[in-house]
Amino acid sequence: MPSHLLPVRTPHVPAQPDGESARATAEPPTEPIPFAGLQLVHAALRRDLARLPNALRLLQPGDTVAGDALQRHWDFMIAMITCHHEQQDTRLWPLLRRFVPELRLLLNWLEADHHNLDHSFTRVTTLVRIATRDAASSWPVAYAVEELAARLETHLRIEERQLLPRMAGVFPAGSRIGTLPELLDLIRLADGPASSDALVWLLDGVPEDQIDRLLADCDHETARHWPHWRDTYARCTDQLWGPRV
Repeated sequence: MPSHLLPVRTPHVPAQPDGESARATAEPPTEPIPFAGLQLVHAALRRDLARLPNALRLLQPGDTVAGDALQRHWDFMIAMITCHHEQQDTRLWPLLRRFVPELRLLLNWLEADHHNLDHSFTRVTTLVRIATRDAASSWPVAYAVEELAARLETHLRIEERQLLPRMAGVFPAGSRIGTLPELLDLIRLADGPASSDALVWLLDGVPEDQIDRLLADCDHETARHWPHWRDTYARCTDQLWGPRV
């Protein structure tokens, strides 16, 4: 029943604290989690490259529904890693070259390795396209995905162990560089995946308390639409990984 149809008591307005007391009792503003965007991309890539080989091996001849779902998810993942590499090469690496010049050799290597990885992903994309249409070839393609995952893992570890600690000393607390809100903004500006699809992919499997903390960093519209985006994503990926328990 609408609240305005119910009897309403005269409201009691409590005494308001002065300005200083109000500021003292107010909750501190939420600051973006440092480099959450970068770390979420890494975690999502590891997660999917670990479970995609099994999904390939389970493909059955003639199962076009599962094959098409797997192909769509692979294409989305490739779009995300391409966007991730472009953002690092064109936005993040130039900043680090300017403020931490001693990292230039490492950054040059990482940028070159992005190109090598992109070629590897292109090659495996061709194989996945074949496997999703011919289940008989799915097992060797699954091995190719596992080899690619191992190749990517080396790159991710170098970024996490050699770069992230240095970035913490370059960008001050509260900086948006590398955060989830910045990543979503850059995806919106790029000609790539929808930011809603990117968000649910990034937060797939993340504990609820961490999701709440991450969404608190985002804009109101993103937090408001999150439950719908999450449920839609789950219905799509159930075809790949099975229903969630």
